[in-house]
Amino acid sequence: MDLQLQGKVAIITGASRGIGAAIAQTLAAEGVKLVLAARSRPHLEQVAASCSTESLVQDIDLQDAKAAETVVAAALSRFGTIDLLINNAGATKRGDFLRLSDNDWDDGFGLKFFGAMRLCRAAWPHLKASRGSIVNVAGIGGRTGSGDFTIGGSVNAALLNFTKALADRGVADGVRVNAVNPGSTLTERLQTRVRSLANEQSIDEAEAARRMAQSYRIARFATPEEVARVVAFLASPVADYCQGAIVDVDGGQTRTL
Repeated sequence: MDLQLQGKVAIITGASRGIGAAIAQTLAAEGVKLVLAARSRPHLEQVAASCSTESLVQDIDLQDAKAAETVVAAALSRFGTIDLLINNAGATKRGDFLRLSDNDWDDGFGLKFFGAMRLCRAAWPHLKASRGSIVNVAGIGGRTGSGDFTIGGSVNAALLNFTKALADRGVADGVRVNAVNPGSTLTERLQTRVRSLANEQSIDEAEAARRMAQSYRIARFATPEEVARVVAFLASPVADYCQGAIVDVDGGQTRTL
């Protein structure tokens, strides 16, 4: 399917690895020019080299209050427009709620929520001009609470509500805003947990992944590319009537409405 994205310009955060890198590669294959933002320049340059379209690397900490304006200004200076914004940055700390510090909470909200909020605010006038779209990559923890994921679940829930609120504004301004909730996806972070289980139980990693997925009542884990394809669809004109949609890409792990 042609997603009608040829020549568009996308800002992608958290683009240095995992789902963000897969989103960059998927959009590049559709002819999208890329602004890749994350903290690690070497990893960003590797991703840029793997993409077939022109890429601008922005190694920046999106927790900085001025970072969003810097990224938007750089995108406009290089490409003259912004058509797509993919807010993917932000990992949050797991653990016992009583052991999580204020700094842990500040870090979780500072990058994933406030980083996304500031980028939406900075990019909005330009997305309005291009009649562009935003996709926020949240996570299924925002819909289903878990005792060891209090920060991540709270941040994701806030990002989902923010998506709905911006979508409401976007109806008048001509900006589409949607979200994707990935489930358990085989990024480096999950692969580390799989390796730990394999070592604990003296089994190979494939069996460890199978057992872990089974404990979540799903058939298997997602690949980053599977999540990226849904993001690309929602970002594209092919999904023009999707506004405020929240799509779970989780293999059926979320069983609530």
